[in-house]
Amino acid sequence: MIAKHIVASILAFCIFLLLSEEGFSQDSTIQKYNLSSRRERIQARRNRVNKLIEQEEDGALVFAKQWALGIKLNTDGYGFFYEHGKYKTIKKTNLWWLELGEKKQHNQQKVTPEPQQYNIGSNTEVLSVGDNYVYGKENNFYQFKIGLGRQLLIGGKGSTNGVAVSAIYGGGISFGIVKPYYLQVEDSLSQSGVSDVRYQDKPDVFLNPLLVLGASGFTKGWDKATVVPGLHVRGALRFDYGRFRETLSALEVGFNVDYYAKKVGIMVLNPKHDLFLNTYIAFVFGGRK
Repeated sequence: MIAKHIVASILAFCIFLLLSEEGFSQDSTIQKYNLSSRRERIQARRNRVNKLIEQEEDGALVFAKQWALGIKLNTDGYGFFYEHGKYKTIKKTNLWWLELGEKKQHNQQKVTPEPQQYNIGSNTEVLSVGDNYVYGKENNFYQFKIGLGRQLLIGGKGSTNGVAVSAIYGGGISFGIVKPYYLQVEDSLSQSGVSDVRYQDKPDVFLNPLLVLGASGFTKGWDKATVVPGLHVRGALRFDYGRFRETLSALEVGFNVDYYAKKVGIMVLNPKHDLFLNTYIAFVFGGRK
């Protein structure tokens, strides 16, 4: 009996070794296949890029169109844009774009409402229950822009990871949307004890922090919004990483000049302006065909 158990154990151990060796062999084969496949993809990409470089050196257009989405961080606000380009020559691309953003001013900061006394049961507690607000803000100033321009290639490398440097310039029309900024304030004449006011309605109450309960909702004031037409100019340098790729990934630095038909005020204590200048940095993502 003992001999039979020993023989059975030896057979089981041998089978385990055979199965382990088979599994290890399969894993090694899969790893070799994946590594080989990855190398083949990398080499195929390099060959494609080299072919595009040769075509461009012969004077051919390697792409016909491009599109991009961008996030702009301005020195006086922020913006989002969509851009479409059509290649005319190797170095020249015609552009058009749509942009939506908001302008802000340097002294625009959110503050917490002054604590108020509230009767909760038999206790009186001091709480701040309203939303944070911007003290002294008169208007929200949004922008919608439609522009035409051009992108000129001024430098770049002919490789997969090359950086193409382009100059971008152009301009177009702008629509400034001026929406009054509303605050919730104490109002003994109101049934709820609270009312929404803008600076033009009650300037003394609007600028009294002791009466402000917080900012009104985002939707408040759109019925009083006005549109101011204007013009804009844009100039920038774009650093495009891998200009022979079908995906577009770039960093852009530039400036904007905006002129409107009338002066617009954002903060009560700041002067109104019809001319706005700023610099910006943008993160651009898109594709080419």
